[in-house]
Amino acid sequence: MPAFTTRPEIRGTFGVVASTHWLASAVAMATLEKGGNAFDAAAAAGLTLQVVEPHLNGPLGEAPILVWSEKNQRCDMICGQGVAPQGATISHYRRLGLRLVPGTGLLAATVPGAFDGWMRLLRDYGTLPLAEILGPAISYAENGYPLAWRIPVTISTVAEMFRTAWPTSAAVYLKNGEAPKAGQLFRNPGLAATYKRVLAESEVGGGDRERRIDRARDAWYRGFVAAAIDKFCHGEKVLDSSGRRHNGVLTADDMARWQAPVEKPLTYDYRGYTLVKGGPWSQGPVLLQQLALLAGFDLDDTDPTGPDFIHTVAECAKLAYLDREAWYGDPDFVDVPMQTLLSPAYNEARRKLVGERASIELRPGSPDGREPHVIVGGAELAAAVAGIGEPTVGAFAAGIGEPTTSPLGAVAGDTCHVDVIDRWGNMVSATPSGGWLQSSPVIPELGFCLGTRLQISWLDEDSPSSLEPGKRPRSTLSPTLAFKEGTPYMAFGTPGGDGQDQWSLQLFLHHVHHGMNLQEAIDCPEFNTEHAPSSFYPRAANPGHLAVEGRMPEATKRALAARGHRVHVGEEWSGGRLAACAREDTPEGRILKAGANPRGMQSYAAGR
Repeated sequence: MPAFTTRPEIRGTFGVVASTHWLASAVAMATLEKGGNAFDAAAAAGLTLQVVEPHLNGPLGEAPILVWSEKNQRCDMICGQGVAPQGATISHYRRLGLRLVPGTGLLAATVPGAFDGWMRLLRDYGTLPLAEILGPAISYAENGYPLAWRIPVTISTVAEMFRTAWPTSAAVYLKNGEAPKAGQLFRNPGLAATYKRVLAESEVGGGDRERRIDRARDAWYRGFVAAAIDKFCHGEKVLDSSGRRHNGVLTADDMARWQAPVEKPLTYDYRGYTLVKGGPWSQGPVLLQQLALLAGFDLDDTDPTGPDFIHTVAECAKLAYLDREAWYGDPDFVDVPMQTLLSPAYNEARRKLVGERASIELRPGSPDGREPHVIVGGAELAAAVAGIGEPTVGAFAAGIGEPTTSPLGAVAGDTCHVDVIDRWGNMVSATPSGGWLQSSPVIPELGFCLGTRLQISWLDEDSPSSLEPGKRPRSTLSPTLAFKEGTPYMAFGTPGGDGQDQWSLQLFLHHVHHGMNLQEAIDCPEFNTEHAPSSFYPRAANPGHLAVEGRMPEATKRALAARGHRVHVGEEWSGGRLAACAREDTPEGRILKAGANPRGMQSYAAGR
């Protein structure tokens, strides 16, 4: 008899989808039913997520997208992560009296990458017309969608700031001055109008679907969208998490010079599987590094909720994440020693640091004998930053960060995820984020706001993730693909900032070592450490920290504390919000599978 799960593992043969919102999953499935492929379905779902999860992502956010194309027999990373504007120099921010890039407002805006990421996916890999892909997002924005419960909670937390400091956001999210209620039908006509205009401009002049999609990209990056962003950034001084008001530095020229690159992703082989991740402009390789460390441990007979498994995985995570801090950055600007960081010799040496007791020290490695450079922000630095300028208004810091669970006492931004596999075997895993409604004020001509991903960049020239014009911030967004014995097998991921590559790793380990199906692995009690410096303002580290879900056995909690872990017990279902799809080629034919997270009561998998 199968183990109890919150819902069944979905199985079928035609197509499967899993996402962080039931409406996006339904849209993706409907797109497959229309004859679209996985790439069409993922794009339609991604654009829908921007509407129905505005507290988790938006049209001016970012979207790294991993694809497996059966036609091309190749994995690609479409890097929908924008770069720092030309005016985003360390000297400029220092002249403003800043020691950190603010977590909210306009100064943290990169070139928004999500739209071009989705358009490149649709143009180069999809089959359906742009109108069919944009249609559901336009309909939900124009006609309304029922609000998931977390959206009104988020809006309520920042309502006073909207009223007093961000009136353009109040105009969209505070009807009659009050936050909406859960389940209420909510509309964003400004967003709908923007997408309708993009679609109308894409049709002018006719041509094939590729030409129409390129004209939509032009409208966004070289047309009216870029013009509205330029005007807002330079015409408005916006209150941000520094406690002061600043103009932005993003310009229409920054928009025009950028397009989403398509790159070869990184891979790592582990026990018959090949894991596929983005490059070190993201934190993606940290999952590969954890596997390289764990390769020296026997996990097959471990209890997935026992102290031995959790201790070993958490200690390896600490080592890998400190290497992330010391070495990862945009490889177009930084020499990242990735080959060494994934090498057997390096990880054998690092593995010896995993002892019986929990480590409290921050211990980055020295690949090739190089000296690591790690910075820690935290409360003291944040207080110094926030102490300058005018008094803050309400919850001015809301919108900082990305983690699902935040120790900062502020409303953290978060992230979405979508996976799709179609009947032909094409696979997509995407983790869109940024442009949260609480990150910066709504641009009135557009109906949505800029993202704040640049808060990940340090104002320190020696850091590999330092601020530099044209450079990508070291994104936490981290979709995953996996091969099994050389065959495309699984697409998976989760929201959750720095926790993404811990929770995704746990899903994979439970599947591989503990024999769990996708839904069992997703439902299994989760844990994560915040030992390494956070990627988000105010960049705190919490050495020795280990968060476990309340469902974790009491004996395990006590044993972990006895080993020196600073155990924080969360709510019973308080970890990452995983989604996963898989394809299994059997002698009888291909079976498609999917599972989705019950945490937060939003995510759904679908398939037939």
